[in-house]
Amino acid sequence: MKNSCPVCNGILAPGIQAWHFECTTCCYEKGNLQPTINDSSSHELINETEREIGLREIRVSNFNKLLGVISKLQPTGGKLVDVGCAHGWFVEAAMMKFDVLGIEPDEVVFKSTAAKGLPVRRGYFPDALERFETFDVVVFNDVIEHIPDIDNVLTACHERLNEGGLLVLNLPSSAGIFYRLSRLFCRIGKLGFFERLWQKDLPSPHVHYFNSKNLSDLLKNRNFAVIKSGTLPTLGLEGLYTRISYTGKLGTISKVLIYCTIATALPILRLLPSDIIYVVAKKIRPGRY
Repeated sequence: MKNSCPVCNGILAPGIQAWHFECTTCCYEKGNLQPTINDSSSHELINETEREIGLREIRVSNFNKLLGVISKLQPTGGKLVDVGCAHGWFVEAAMMKFDVLGIEPDEVVFKSTAAKGLPVRRGYFPDALERFETFDVVVFNDVIEHIPDIDNVLTACHERLNEGGLLVLNLPSSAGIFYRLSRLFCRIGKLGFFERLWQKDLPSPHVHYFNSKNLSDLLKNRNFAVIKSGTLPTLGLEGLYTRISYTGKLGTISKVLIYCTIATALPILRLLPSDIIYVVAKKIRPGRY
């Protein structure tokens, strides 16, 4: 990975870990963490069944909210591709309004999703697409932050979108309260929270962290115009304990303490900056804004 900022082309400065870098100009953050999707040893670090249970409730709720936003902007429906569709929850929700295709590179997860009878293909975007296949909507739900070569992927999105098509990105935010706290803890030697949010040592770690401003700038520089943005809830009580547990690195007492702390603080946390943002951007011709 190059050591320059994909947003403003500035030189990235060393961050708060050896693998972490940040842009002092636009606040973009990068991690030199390598994905190991389809490496069997890395999958031993995750209980995929527990992960699915822990994430399902909040993800499905957020997907339905996001789908409502997309449907208002694209009321006639059309063809939609969900890149990195994982368990197929967004595919299932979107099938009622769009002609949907899901793409998933993880072999284990793909087999489970395909077994549900959902319209999914195994592979990476855009290689999994047919030569001249195009879409009205391209969606990345908790995916774009995992992709090292973000420049080429955004170029492919522009090429694969029909005229005026929509690019939808739903991802973690570096401006969120949990991420800010994780940085604070990391600076005083408590690394676990920060490493967990970057998904260090997991099959598909984060390699980017954006906020709303630098993400919008990134898209503007690549011939997209942001037409809608917002936040989504980060946590809910349903599935929370399982979500805390699924990497298997915490003891039972730690899990219980974290659960109780979050559950008690949840009403207040919902008033603070969310750790999940989304943007909807329209494809434009080069030189037009």
